[in-house]
Amino acid sequence: MREQAEAVQRMQDYIERHLRQPVTLHALAEAAGYSPWHAARLFREHVGIAPLEYLRARRLSRAAMALRDSGERVLDVALEYAFDSHEGFTRAFSSRFGMPPERYRRQTPPLRLFMPSSARYCYQMKYAQNGGITMQTANTVFVEVVERPARKLILQRAKKATGYWDYCEEMGCDAEGILASLKGSLYELMGMWLPKHLITPGTSEYAMGIEMPADYLGPVPEGMDIIDLPPCKYMLFQGEPYKDEEMGQACAIVDKAFETYKPETRGWRWADDDGPMFQYAPMPERGPILARPVCRL
Repeated sequence: MREQAEAVQRMQDYIERHLRQPVTLHALAEAAGYSPWHAARLFREHVGIAPLEYLRARRLSRAAMALRDSGERVLDVALEYAFDSHEGFTRAFSSRFGMPPERYRRQTPPLRLFMPSSARYCYQMKYAQNGGITMQTANTVFVEVVERPARKLILQRAKKATGYWDYCEEMGCDAEGILASLKGSLYELMGMWLPKHLITPGTSEYAMGIEMPADYLGPVPEGMDIIDLPPCKYMLFQGEPYKDEEMGQACAIVDKAFETYKPETRGWRWADDDGPMFQYAPMPERGPILARPVCRL
């Protein structure tokens, strides 16, 4: 399973590097180290869709973000992401997002961006959950206190989820793409554990959300909530940068430090009512990040 996940990851990485160039199934198969037929089958088994369908969805999502954040013409964005014409791009964009790109650029409503999970991440997290991670205590976890201003939180709640994997199984991955499409966010998309006073009846502790400025008046995606969060301080735990194949171990090390840390040794105490406890998606270049509210003793 690890070998297969790595092969699929190599195809995902190839696609991300070549979103602006032509990509063929033969090139993906070469990156995977399998025949085209076997590579396509593995990709569909691990990701859920065919590789060229995945490629188009990623191109359209990146193109949508370019339309949202840049002043480029629609034709220029279309050509940048390997579409042959304005018409072809408009048809594909409208089919995926339900509106033409010109309208999206003017209005920038929430979109269901395609933000798939990494095959390697999925494999390593499942492997870690099954006890497959060996801890190496030599790794450093950096701990610091950071401040958050008053802000708004847009979130999608689940009903039973207690963590990221439960959430994905219950809600799917759509929330991540929609939240990431919102313009003007303060910080990264986050998974979070809500304090009791922010949990509504019939919903779970774990949710996905993104923080917006306190004066945010933009759209709130259908089925999501928006709430006010007061200023607060967080104790942030950040692991060291890691190699791709070490992600599961890197996350496990930060999780362990997070669970066992005693903030009283630095003059703080946990203040879980002040805001959600949260995690950012792990990235090799900056390490995993977890954070929990604190206040002075």
